[in-house]
Amino acid sequence: MANSKYEYVKTEFEPDFETKLLPSTYIVIRIDGHQFSEEQEFDKPNDPRALMSLMNACAVAMFEEFKDIVFAYGFGDEYSFVFTRTSKFYQRRASKILSTLVSFFSSLYVTKWNLFFSQKDLRCTPFFVGQIMYFPWDETLRCYLAKRQDDCHNSNQYNTCLWELVKSGKTKTEAQDILKGTRTQCRNELLFKQFDINYNTVPMMFRKGSSVFRDKLKVVVKNRENGDPVVRLRKKVIVEHCDIIGESFWREHPSLIASEDLNLLRNVHSSNVYECMKNETEVKNKLLPYTWIVVRIDGRHFHQFSDMHDFDKPNDSKALGLMNACVVALLEKFKDVIFAYGVSDEYSFVFSKTSQFQQRQGSNIVSMIVSFFSSLYVLNWDEFFPHKELRSTPSFDGRAICYPSTKILRDYLAWRQVDCHINNQYNTCFWMLVKSGKTKREAQSILKGTQTPDKNDLLYKQFGIDYNTLPAMFRKGSFIFRDKVEEIVQHRENGCGHIQKVQMKVIIEHCDIIGESFWKENPHLITCDN
Repeated sequence: MANSKYEYVKTEFEPDFETKLLPSTYIVIRIDGHQFSEEQEFDKPNDPRALMSLMNACAVAMFEEFKDIVFAYGFGDEYSFVFTRTSKFYQRRASKILSTLVSFFSSLYVTKWNLFFSQKDLRCTPFFVGQIMYFPWDETLRCYLAKRQDDCHNSNQYNTCLWELVKSGKTKTEAQDILKGTRTQCRNELLFKQFDINYNTVPMMFRKGSSVFRDKLKVVVKNRENGDPVVRLRKKVIVEHCDIIGESFWREHPSLIASEDLNLLRNVHSSNVYECMKNETEVKNKLLPYTWIVVRIDGRHFHQFSDMHDFDKPNDSKALGLMNACVVALLEKFKDVIFAYGVSDEYSFVFSKTSQFQQRQGSNIVSMIVSFFSSLYVLNWDEFFPHKELRSTPSFDGRAICYPSTKILRDYLAWRQVDCHINNQYNTCFWMLVKSGKTKREAQSILKGTQTPDKNDLLYKQFGIDYNTLPAMFRKGSFIFRDKVEEIVQHRENGCGHIQKVQMKVIIEHCDIIGESFWKENPHLITCDN
């Protein structure tokens, strides 16, 4: 990061939000779809393409990307991913792990959509909300998973009854009234007597959910000269629909979790154990009231991503345009985001001091923002790169930081813009030297220890470039916010003049946000308390 007088905001405010999870505990990331299944009009009560195919395909791909995931369980639009106890993934930093997994899953979901719904367009931007938990013992982890499978059964049985009643002519409200207060046996009888459905014959995937894990399978690696196959045991990611509440599954797969405390809490019902442990295992991070909330997201492995997709160096205007388009759509979706500032593959989203978005739960806020942004990035790719295939899954990590005063918030934004200038000026010099024939190492050596005037001289004298005339988007970054804009909504019938309407629009500016001028022109964006 660049050194500046504003960098104190990082050292004084960000470390407090780097929650690290306890060592030698299982980490569980649970993601839940956020209200998009209704808009997509999936088949009711279960859509096998959405459940078995799309969600499970994404879960399998998660195992291929994140080697520390040892087990996953999912049903509906929910999935829980279990990391091994010994995982050092991202040094066990809670926000980094949570945001990365939610982001990657969201991108996978959009990327794989057409494989399973080739005839159905995405009607909305799918996104997920995530939470992070840790479990100190094998038994408490198993209790959590048992509770999820119990919820799978209850919700699926209820929904099966509900939609059978609706299909028979009842309104949704009438069906809900009929089912109010009913239990398992009552619902089973309703399904059998009224619809001739034996609930126990409903596909296991719907009743039991999906378990995903690695297992050793026999694989033919080659054939001998006589044609006989050579078989070896290889670890493969598999999906099973089975009971994970009892002992049978875990005894058949002892390598998934350790067994040294298998008898711990044995005589206590799993659901009760989980409820007792819930407050201790969920990572709580409610953000301070009456503080500015900033959610900053960064591209994950974007150096490799940009190389793989041949982005122009030092700046690719299409790639920046894609980032900005995603931010505009995000501000249109989330009204609690007042404005955003970004550069390269980074963006900061600012929530007001009084915002009660997601009850100021940090994990919810970060996961929703990074998930929505990731989905948008994939959805909008073809618009900006119509002739360039998306060859890898883009993802972002994020964090939420609180700033107590407007002055400190502005210093944060100034820090990011100073960083933008220093990094862009360096990269402009670096890539001009490389394009002129220097190796990367030679270019780095030439630029080592140089200051702003030195780099300006180098660009002008060697390449005829006046740095200050380069596009402001590269030098200043992008500031995106809502503002009142006058629009012509219709012309008068007599042809004289027109009718104008003032509307709030999301606009993009590439300007100085360090000085006073911008803030005086836009006093509605932040208050003046210090």
